Order: sequence, then structure tokens, then C-alpha cells
Amino acid sequence: MSSTALAGAPGRMPASSASAHQGTSAAVAYNDVVVRQFTLAAVLWGVVGMAVGVFIAAQLAWPELNMGIPWLSYGRLRPLHTNAVIFAFGGCALFASSYYVVQRTSQVRLFAGPLAAFTFWGWQAVIVAAALSLPAGYTTGKEYAELEWPIDLLITAVWVSYAIVFFGTLAVRRVRHIYVANWFYGAFILAVALLHVVNSAEMPVVGVFMKSYSAYAGVQDAMVQWWYGHNAVGFFLTAGFLGMMYYFIPKQAGRPVYSYRLSIVHFWALIFTYMWAGPHHLHYTALPDWAQSVGMLFSLILLAPSWGGMINGIMTLSGAWHKLRDDPILKFLIVSLSFYGMSTFEGPMMSIKTVNALSHYTDWTVGHVHSGALGWVGLVSMGTLYYLVPRMFDKTEMHSVKAISLHFWVATVGIVLYIAAMWIAGVMQGLMWRAVNTDGTLTYSFVESVKATFPFYVIRVTGGLLYLGGMLIMAWNVVMTAITPASTEKQGA
Repeated sequence: MSSTALAGAPGRMPASSASAHQGTSAAVAYNDVVVRQFTLAAVLWGVVGMAVGVFIAAQLAWPELNMGIPWLSYGRLRPLHTNAVIFAFGGCALFASSYYVVQRTSQVRLFAGPLAAFTFWGWQAVIVAAALSLPAGYTTGKEYAELEWPIDLLITAVWVSYAIVFFGTLAVRRVRHIYVANWFYGAFILAVALLHVVNSAEMPVVGVFMKSYSAYAGVQDAMVQWWYGHNAVGFFLTAGFLGMMYYFIPKQAGRPVYSYRLSIVHFWALIFTYMWAGPHHLHYTALPDWAQSVGMLFSLILLAPSWGGMINGIMTLSGAWHKLRDDPILKFLIVSLSFYGMSTFEGPMMSIKTVNALSHYTDWTVGHVHSGALGWVGLVSMGTLYYLVPRMFDKTEMHSVKAISLHFWVATVGIVLYIAAMWIAGVMQGLMWRAVNTDGTLTYSFVESVKATFPFYVIRVTGGLLYLGGMLIMAWNVVMTAITPASTEKQGA
């Protein structure tokens, strides 16, 4: 193993970098207060966001569950769910892991400590504001960007502070080399800033608080929205979490990254290609055909760097495959890569126009989104959080290792039930909608397709309940780890 894997930066780096900081980590007083806060917040918001997801999934099977209360309606809770799981759970996990990683790989304390504290409390304020405003009906109506302008301004302030803290820490690093995880975290921070500013450009309505109109109109608005929407997937939900992958898999496995050179190729190929893939969400719309084709082409190209990164992560276990038998945290991290590979094959395939004609607007898309969200983002975040929690409370391991393993299997079964049900329902819907009689009339009415989907919606709720159950197991384990005195800590529980 390279010396850097033991000194805080897991991977094959230039020898000069390895020797420059080997053994220095113990001398640095890291700022782990903000890491601990974001770690605990990620667990809390994970439970909340997934609980809302299960509730709205149940509403699709049994609509009467909204009880006629507007703020409990699917249309208002669905954006709350997406914001809670993406930006609250996923965002807090990204803040926590990036702050942890950039300190260890730079061998310096976090830059601008008060700003780091502001990013925590500011981000929690954004989350709470969204949780109050979205059920109340305050929304721009945009997919993945539903929050109104006062909240958007707060997001901007928090994100600028985040960039100052992260890049400031890199600027004062004691190690010449910038480890590849920080490249991915840095790209995620810069790209999300660009996406947020451009997509959230809007004109507030004079005299009416919390109301505004998009700065764009018609097909331009749609193109900007899906340029944002897909790149939120590409940078918030992919690049940031690849930063996790490139640090925590080598650290947990005790092995250097399989190919450091491949990780750099992976980085540049991914961040260049992703920016062009958004138009594949707008096939067969008013968007010019050439723009649709560009989106499809770059989506297909994306398969190569995505699978390169997946292979690099999985092959990091070369010579250490036996560790998967006994290490449930490693199971979370490696299986998440399997879902990443599956989702990044499915996405390019669904961008092909002829496939998209069948899949778009069906529950196949919902299955695809959740194979990435639950399988890739969820599992890699949980593995990372399980790595961080004991270290944030000066423990050698989680309160119960058996509970981690139980969580893994419950979550995995839940994911499989969820996405399999949505795949079957989606293909069925697409076929029913396009079926025609010999005289050219539709074979099925829309309501018939809804009725045929009901059993699969029930299966989805079951899968969601299992996934939420796993998150509750995690929350219990985290609380017990935090409150158990170090002297009585379980060994090998």
C-alpha cells in the first residue's frame, strides 16, 4: 500500500507529495465540529425525507391519504420530498464528507472556521424554509428548483461561503498534491454555483413577497431548466458523491485507488461531457431537433467515463475482496458502485430517441431515478456516514456492527423491490399508451393504465418502507454510538 493511503490521502500519488505530509496528520487540530454537525443532520434529514417519500408513494396507491388537506397533497409534498432527500440528506452528507476529506488530504485545519459554521446553520435554515414554504404552496413550479427567491438568495450566500471555506483550505494546504477526491468536490461546488445562479434568475413581483417569475420563457425556460436539472444530477448527485467514493473506499478497504491515472481521466471526461446531456429530457418537444440530438450524443458518450469510474472504485478491492465478507460499511460503498454502473448504463440508453419514446413520462423514469438515488447516492452516503460517525465521537466503531449489516440488507431488498416494480410498471404504461386498434383508435384509456399500475405502486410502497426502516436502524445506531461512553463501548457488537 502507498504511504499516502495511511497518511490521510488514499491513493497512488507522486512520491514527493507522499513524503511531504506523511505522519503530519496527528499534529493538526482539525475542525470536526462542523463535520459532526453535518453528519448528524444528514441522518436526521434522511429519515424525514424518506418518510415523506413513503407517504407520497402511498398517496399514489391510495389517493384518499391526502385527506383533502392542501398542504398534505401530493403536488406540494413531492417537491418537499425531492428537496429533503437531495439537498438536505445528500447535501449534508456532501458538506460533512468534503470538510472531512479536504482537511485530511491537505493536512490543515478548515479555512475560515466561522464561515464553515455559517454554512451549517445557513443550510439548515434553507432546509427548514423549504419545509415550511413548499407545503404552503410557495414554489416557482420548476423541477428540482422549486424554491422562491428569498430562499434562493440564502442558498447563494451559503454556497459562496462553502466555496471560500473549501478552496481556501486547498489554498493553504501543506501538501503540494491535490488528491482526486478534492477535484470532484471542487467541480461539484463550482458547477452547482453556476447552475443555481443561471437557473434561479427570476423577477420578483413588486409588492408580493415570495412570488416571482422566471427570467426565461417558453422553450428557453425548458432548456435552462433541464440544463440545470440534469446537471444537478451530474454534479450534485454524481461528482460530489464520486469525491466520497475516491476517498472512503480506499480508506475503508485499506488499499490505494486502483488507478490514480484513470481517476484523473475519469474526472475530466465526466465534467466536460455532463454539461451537454440535459436536452435528452426534452425529446419530441419544441426544442430544436439538433439540440435534442446533441443531448442524446453526449449522454451516450457519458457511459465511458461513468463506467471507468465505477471500475476504478470496484477494482480498488483487488487483493482485498475477502473484506466484503465481514465489513458491512464496505458493502454499502461497493454495492453503491454497482448501482452507479447500472444507472449510468440505463441513463444513456433511455436518452436514445426511440427508447425515450417508450420510457418518457412513464414510471420507468421514476425507477431509473431511484436506482441512482437510493442505490448509488443513498448507499454511498450511508457507508460514508458509518465511517464518519464513530470518528466524530472518538469511538473505534459503531455501537452495533450487526445493525449496520441488517441496515444494508433491508435497504438493498427495498431498492430492488422499488426499482423492479417501477421498471415493470413503466414499460407496461409505455406499451399501453402506444397500443392502437386496427382503425387507429387507442386500445386503452389512460385510466386503464392507471388501474393496471396499482399493484406495482403497492410494491413500491413496500420497498420504500424497507428503505425507510433501514434509515431508522441507522438513526438508532448513530444515537447509541453518540451517547455510549467510550469506556463502555461495545467491541464487535
